[in-house]
Amino acid sequence: MYPPAPPPRSRFRARPARTAALLALAAITATALAACSSSGSTTAASAASASATRTQDCAAVTAVLSDGPDPDADSVGYAEAQVLQLKQLKVSEPALQSAVTALAAAYQAFSADNGSAQNQYAVKVTSAEATLNGICPGAAP
Repeated sequence: MYPPAPPPRSRFRARPARTAALLALAAITATALAACSSSGSTTAASAASASATRTQDCAAVTAVLSDGPDPDADSVGYAEAQVLQLKQLKVSEPALQSAVTALAAAYQAFSADNGSAQNQYAVKVTSAEATLNGICPGAAP
């Protein structure tokens, strides 16, 4: 009897060097994807943290601006009551801190003038309030 025939040779047999290169490429790709996904979750976590910080800062600004006289009944008294509190308020976001500082300066100029040049300072107050409300909607009256 004849010995069994050897299995047919495949034209697509793997070469050791090519296999090693493919494995290395797969490992590099997997590492790169893992790095991207972990930095994405870090970015998402820092965005959530920044959002929480802004929410807290906006709540602090709103709390300060809700104290004092009614701004519609006594605009000069309201502005005067807000100046010191706004100057003492420290928030972590630079744009919001800048808006708070600008509003404090506008209120101070408005109240120091005692309303005699009300139109000139009212425009500055309105502009500063609009800037602040752009960052923290509804914070300023």
